[in-house]
Amino acid sequence: MKRSRAVACAASALVACTLTVTAAVTAATAAPGSGAVATADDPVTHEDNDRVPEGAAWTQHYFPSADGSGTELHADVLLPEGLAEGEQVPVIMSAGSYFGHSGQMSDEGWEHTGPSDRFYDFIEGTDLFQRGYAFVMVDTRGFGGSTGCLDFGGPGEQADVEAAIDWSAAQPWSTGAVGMYGKSYDAITGLIGNNLDQDALKAVVAQEPIWDLYRNIHSNGVPRTTIAHTATTYNEIAAQPQLPDDDPRYRANAAYEQAHPECLLDNLAGYQTGDRESEYWRARDLAEQAKGTDTPLFVTQGFLEWNTEAEAIQEYLDNHQGPERGWLGQWDHKRGNERTADGRLEMGREGWFEETISFYDQHLKGVEPPVAHPNYAIQDSGGAWRAQETWPTPDGTATVPLGGGSYVDDGAEGGPTAENTFTAFSEPLARDTRLTGTPRISLEAEGRGNAMVQLYDVAPDGKAVMFDEQVSVLNAGTTAFDLKSTDWTLPAGHSLAVGIGTVQPSGVTAPFRDWMDSPSRETIDVTGARLDLALEDPSDDAATEGARAPWLDTYLLLNTKDLPLGDPTFTLPPARP
Repeated sequence: MKRSRAVACAASALVACTLTVTAAVTAATAAPGSGAVATADDPVTHEDNDRVPEGAAWTQHYFPSADGSGTELHADVLLPEGLAEGEQVPVIMSAGSYFGHSGQMSDEGWEHTGPSDRFYDFIEGTDLFQRGYAFVMVDTRGFGGSTGCLDFGGPGEQADVEAAIDWSAAQPWSTGAVGMYGKSYDAITGLIGNNLDQDALKAVVAQEPIWDLYRNIHSNGVPRTTIAHTATTYNEIAAQPQLPDDDPRYRANAAYEQAHPECLLDNLAGYQTGDRESEYWRARDLAEQAKGTDTPLFVTQGFLEWNTEAEAIQEYLDNHQGPERGWLGQWDHKRGNERTADGRLEMGREGWFEETISFYDQHLKGVEPPVAHPNYAIQDSGGAWRAQETWPTPDGTATVPLGGGSYVDDGAEGGPTAENTFTAFSEPLARDTRLTGTPRISLEAEGRGNAMVQLYDVAPDGKAVMFDEQVSVLNAGTTAFDLKSTDWTLPAGHSLAVGIGTVQPSGVTAPFRDWMDSPSRETIDVTGARLDLALEDPSDDAATEGARAPWLDTYLLLNTKDLPLGDPTFTLPPARP
């Protein structure tokens, strides 16, 4: 079958008329050369449609969202083939934007309709149907076969997730136990599912999500290019034509966004909302909404992510009160099972499917895990893996004074002697020291403009790796903000350098910067700068299985530069006094 394959991820990291929706759905076999089309009552197997995975029976269903808006949601259901009438199985459900029959992010050239193959790697890698699970893919509003205006994690989409969980739990073939699975956008909906705190949801696996949607679109008041191109990406997915052999109800629902262009305009306007405290962004602060939730949660996060960055992860995990598992480390926007072209695991750790299905077996079936996997498996900046009960686990904290300086907010690339950045250096460290968790900067500034803060690991020869950075609009008086979460070990003899200056553009050593900076051209005078850090002594790490993530070497290549050591102005204390 001829088609092109698209890789779907959260982009970083997106005339009124009346539609007559035909309620009648015909069980049909499409044109010669294409596959059978499932309905709610007529399941289709791989034998009749090669887009259906082997061992599964595909049906399609429609049900209302939970907000009373009249939004109709579409679900593709894959049950174990041959499931007896009255037999029940637990459900793994994924909800989001990428399950349209014509393709995940664009038309993929399918010759006939069928369920999305977005997570067939998971289905095959876990032998899901042989193990007695159903897999359900729900189009949230505006996408695939669902009506309504797309809503990027907002109240409408939250209502869709609520309805999808309840519907999956209530089906006659369901035991009532539901788990959620996803990566990127459909990992966000997994976090939403946890936040809803529904009894039917027993476990969530969320790979590389966004923990607070504002921070992926704006950084402390500085907009990112995501205010435009992420919105445009999802507008295009929502308006994407579906296939001619889809059933009439599906095609009518899929045309909703084309018939309601105001949906696309409203989506774009929402992303461009700059006020962090606006109703729009407060409704999408998933980390804040996680307070007191207790759904068992299994997450992954790359600390060197360029798409769904490690922002608000610590806040989310601190607010979450239930069982947690995690793979955290030095990779970019990858799945736990994903491999490079030469066969290396992108995260570096074997056993993704074994661990995830064990997690679901435990929480959806009550089966004790056959292997005692660590709660958290964490890859350090040196590529070594360790096991921890939770994350972060600092041995101590420090507030280091950085003093002050001045810089010209010119928006140009900085250098060791540039006027647009000043840098404070620590004394060389006496022992290996890990910076873990979420660094926080505070400073007083005179002048109007923006600030970028960068952390460097500087070797004795002046080779420096930038391992964390964040930007902010300067406020009157004190400006304070979190950097990205990190897990970076400074070797003995190295120094920590902290650069404060203008927001630098993308360049050779930082190709993924995407801030839409408006430099003031003014001189900014900074006083009283200080950095709050969580410190860990790596000497007693409990090693666990795992290899070096391939992305770490690429990152080091892209983010290492010469930074001649200046006179030390502060001392980083040992993690354990």
